[in-house]
Amino acid sequence: MSTPAPEAAADGHFDELRAADLGVRLAVSPAEIDAAQALRYAVFYDELGAIPDAAAARSRRDVDAFDAVADHLVVLDHAGSGAPRVVATYRMIGQTAAARAGRFYSAEEFDLGALLRFPGNVLEVGRSCVHPDYRGRQAMQLLWSGIAAYIARLRIDVLFGCASLHGTDPDALAAELTYLAANHLAPPDLRPVALPHRYVEMRRMDPAALDPRRTLVRLPPLIKGYLRLGGFVGDGAVIDAQFNTTDVAIVVRTDLVTERYLRHYERTAGSED
Repeated sequence: MSTPAPEAAADGHFDELRAADLGVRLAVSPAEIDAAQALRYAVFYDELGAIPDAAAARSRRDVDAFDAVADHLVVLDHAGSGAPRVVATYRMIGQTAAARAGRFYSAEEFDLGALLRFPGNVLEVGRSCVHPDYRGRQAMQLLWSGIAAYIARLRIDVLFGCASLHGTDPDALAAELTYLAANHLAPPDLRPVALPHRYVEMRRMDPAALDPRRTLVRLPPLIKGYLRLGGFVGDGAVIDAQFNTTDVAIVVRTDLVTERYLRHYERTAGSED
């Protein structure tokens, strides 16, 4: 898939990138943001077993206070005669948006002090999901093309956020957590650390006992994607009982997202291998 250089305003908006009937851009209307929130509810709650509060159950929307300040990246399906359908989404919170909200979303789980002292622009990404019918390579390519356009226009130096492994039993995820901590720990000047009252040790077994290839296969595709782009993890995991997940902090320096990595991701992103 070709990824032409988009035209963008200083606020990060860029012209829609297209691949056949699918396109990616920032949401531009309340209706598109609402559709992204509905998709998030369908994936996180209906499919993956998150526990909604009363308001979420009534609205069937995944909504929080950060949505009002964030940019919402959406993949749109233009097939058909009506309005395009939102089939994938990513939420992005920059430093100005975080200041308006009072903090980054990830600060609920991780101490971000090292990242916030980093002398560059940082961007929090999260709430990533794709409709089950679109979980092939093309939608993931478009999401990453949109993120690349956004970070280039806003001169982002570091991406970070929470990435999730399904389930809340860290011992059942011992191989995955140990592999990440032993092989991909972020350098100290970028390393988020799980808050003390939520800290879960990631090194749960002897790393020498791991089968790295088999363990890598078991990682969620999104985490594998971050690792392919040179990503790191923070120190410690966090249990998120509401979302039925075990979360790790992810950090990606954008200067490591070279053309070689992007070409590799275009070949492999979205696969389940």
